[in-house]
Parts: sequence; structure tokens; C-alpha cells
Amino acid sequence: MYLPVIGLEVHAQLLTKSKMFCSCSTDHENAPPNTLVCPICMGMPGVLPVPNKKAIELLIKTALALNCEISPFSKFDRKNYFYPDLPKGYQISQYDLPLARGGYVEFEVDSEIKRVRLKRIHLEEDTGKLLHVGEGDRLAEAEYSLVDLNRCGIPLMEIVTEPDIHSPKEARLFLQELRKILRYLEVSSGDMEKGSLRCDANVSVMTEKGILGIRTEIKNVNSFYSLEKALEYEIERQINLLKEGKEVIQETRHWDEKKQITVTLRGKEEAEDYRYFPEPDIPPIIISKEILEEIKKTIPPLPLQRKLLLQNTLFLSPIESEIITSEKELCEFFDECLKLYNNPKNLSNWITVELMSYLNDQKLNFRDLNIEPKRFVKIIEMVDKNEITRPVGKEILRKYLDTKEDPEKIVEKEGLKTVSDLDFLKEIVKRVIDGNERAVLDYLKGKKNVINFLVGQVMKETKGRASLDLVKNLLEEELNKR
Repeated sequence: MYLPVIGLEVHAQLLTKSKMFCSCSTDHENAPPNTLVCPICMGMPGVLPVPNKKAIELLIKTALALNCEISPFSKFDRKNYFYPDLPKGYQISQYDLPLARGGYVEFEVDSEIKRVRLKRIHLEEDTGKLLHVGEGDRLAEAEYSLVDLNRCGIPLMEIVTEPDIHSPKEARLFLQELRKILRYLEVSSGDMEKGSLRCDANVSVMTEKGILGIRTEIKNVNSFYSLEKALEYEIERQINLLKEGKEVIQETRHWDEKKQITVTLRGKEEAEDYRYFPEPDIPPIIISKEILEEIKKTIPPLPLQRKLLLQNTLFLSPIESEIITSEKELCEFFDECLKLYNNPKNLSNWITVELMSYLNDQKLNFRDLNIEPKRFVKIIEMVDKNEITRPVGKEILRKYLDTKEDPEKIVEKEGLKTVSDLDFLKEIVKRVIDGNERAVLDYLKGKKNVINFLVGQVMKETKGRASLDLVKNLLEEELNKR
């Protein structure tokens, strides 16, 4: 019996307009390579870095939200190592006096709350980016690499956990919850596909005798799926080595997405290999109590708090509350709609079924939409009042999201109001019954569910505009005559 022991180092780019130590723009995704650079972020001799105040405030905001202890006295250090996309030959980071220590992240695992302790949160500058040229644009297949320094110097927050994670699934759920928290706090975009959120995983296995094995590090994992799969593979690899009486080597490994394996990248460095020493060009950082109090006021309720609140006060299901709190913008949209429409269960149903169906079909996130709460609620109210049917309401919602045209105008223009004309509906009901003899016979033999098929046929004839309850009553009335 082996127990996986996992710790994560999460790197999040902070949402600042300028870089960590200079005034260059952080909008590196939309710029040609090596155009957002200056002597400071390129590491030219004699330059003087100046810390980004906003980046420090965003880290403190994160640390307070995660229950960390903020250091009143902190400093920057030089972390020395050679890498092609690190032009200075060292990285300005934090070592022995980080801005924040301790704290924890709570998240749900199989309907239970799991707490993972944090070791530290510190600030540093991001490196540049290597563009691997070759089949598949992947490191393992590259013929050579090009360097883009646009990303070099972007404020980077590193969140280091204690080794409290014991399965690949827990690691994935932790990272998903942490990303939601960072987005709720508006400190990072959390876009893993763009490199704004990256993760290193340290993993070892403990024997049933309690002996902790040698750990390896999996570097720069950039998706939830990859994190879980990389850990699954690495844990199995280490267990197999131990069973064969072989030794696990302490090293840094790379996750090969194509082969679904981890491969050796380099030997694992220790702290002394980086030759840390205090950054001589940046004075210590002093954080006052007044600053902390001001930042505390900006912290919103976090996603897990919101999720449990929706379940306990509005009695939404765990799935409904999970969907609604999945994006901060969606949660705020729900709150705004609730002010206009006091039926949380029905409102939740429209959001989690109809709205999410549209988003999935269009491959969009909620924050990509431009949707007004009052118009969304108006569609629901028209259905409640039987002015339009639910199928028509779904159609109206999609047309509104596509065109931004007023829902009431769409109904009026396209003649989509509910059909309640008894004579008209009786004629259609009779025609449907006459044209579906087999279904009628099944109904008369006791297969009452067949009526749902017949209802569907009537709705098809009326293009979804007939009142469902009225159609069902008319069908039952006509069938019972036979």
C-alpha cells in the first residue's frame, strides 16, 4: 500500500498593466515578439528596477483571502540560474522573507471539504518564452528554439502548498478551486491555455511503514487534465520502481502530452544551487496595518462560500450551485436576476439548463456574453404567464443572445405567442390522433406514457406555441372517447 504525497507550486501572472520592475506593457499575447521590452526587463547593465505597487497589492489581497499571515517586513532576492529566456542570468524573486506565509485553500472532494495548507506566497518576475520549432511545436520534438522576451518581467505570484494532497484528483480539484478564487479576486485571468496560470507538482510516495520516498518535480503543467494525468503516471512509475527494488532519482521531469508520460528534464536543483542573496537595487518592503485594512475591504465572498450559501439559503442543488459559482460574472448575474425575479429555483433552472446549453453550443464562457438581467428575466416571466411556451422561450433566449433584440419584440414580430384557441387546437389534436393509430392503440392498451409522443406531435404542428397543459388535456379528452 503506497500513499501519494503531493505538493504544488502554482504560478499566476497578475493583472497589472505594466511589468514587475519596469513600465513595459504586459499585453504580450497581442504583440509581435520582442517588442514589449526595455533595458530593465532585458537585463542591461546599470539599470535600476522599481517594484510594481499594484502587483504587491494584488498579492496581499490574495494572501488575505487565503488566510495567510502578511509579513510587515519583506524583501526581494536574486535567484541565480542560467536559462535561455532569462536575459539577466538571474531572476528577481523572494527567498527567506516572502510577503505571505501560512494560510490554506478549502475545496470540495466527493461532497466533503478538504483543506490544503499553504507554505508561502511570494512575488517574482516571469521569464521570457521559448518558441520550440519542429514537428508539433513541442519541446521533445523541437529542432531549435526561438526566444521571445515580451513575457519577461511580468509580475508572477507563486503559491506554494504544503504536501497535503494525496491523489491526482485532489490536485486537480485544488487547482480548479484556486483558479476560481484568483478570478473572483480579479488578481489573475487564470487562463492556463495562455500560460497565465502554470503549475509545478512535487510528488513522492509513502510506504505503508510511513517511509517517505524521494520526490520528483513535474515542471510547467498547463492544464487540469495534464496535471491529473501526469501525476497518475508519475505515481505509478515511482511505485513500480520501488516494487522492483530500484531507487527513485530526485529530478525535474517534463510531461510529454503526446506520449502521456513524464520524461527526465534535468537534475533537481536545491536552494543553494541558486545562490540567493538580497537584491541590492530594491529596498525592503514595509506593509502597514492601514494598507492591510484597506485591501481587506476589497475582498469579495469566495466561490466555495457562495456555493454553500446558495445550497443552504436558496436550497439549490450542489450541481446547480457549482455551475452558478463557476464564474464570478455568472454568480453576479444570478444575484442581479434574483433582485428582479424572486424564484431562485426556477431562475437557477433557466441558467443551468437553457443558458448553459447555449454557452456550450457556442463554446463560450459567460463573461463573453453581453446579457441584460432584465431581458433574461422577462423571457422567464413570459413563460410563467403562459404568454409563450417553454420551447419558444428557449428559442427566444437564443435569438436574443445572437441579435440583442428585445425579447418582447421578437415574440411580436415572429408571432410566437402561445396558441390557446380551443377550436384550432382541437382540430390539430384530432389530426394527430388520426395520423398515429399505433400510438393510440398503445395508449388504449394502458401504455399511458405514449401520450408524451402525441403531445410532441401537436407541439410540432404548432411550432411549439401550444400550451402544454391544454394540449395534454385535449389529447386525454379525445383519447378517452375511443
